[in-house]
Amino acid sequence: MREQEKLYHIYAKGRCIYHSISEEKFSEIWEMLHRMVDLLGVNISEKDLQYEEVYVNKLIPQNSSY
Repeated sequence: MREQEKLYHIYAKGRCIYHSISEEKFSEIWEMLHRMVDLLGVNISEKDLQYEEVYVNKLIPQNSSY
């Protein structure tokens, strides 16, 4: 069992648009966003898209009382 899990946050123009995405979903969403930018020609470019890798310790319970 892995003690750490890698998650991703995806940002557009510095604003978080996807939070805590699993490794499995990240590639799919990242590719979709790049395709949408190309297809729609919206007021955003590929250089406005960023992501951050976050490592979460799965052994530490969230919202612990101590």
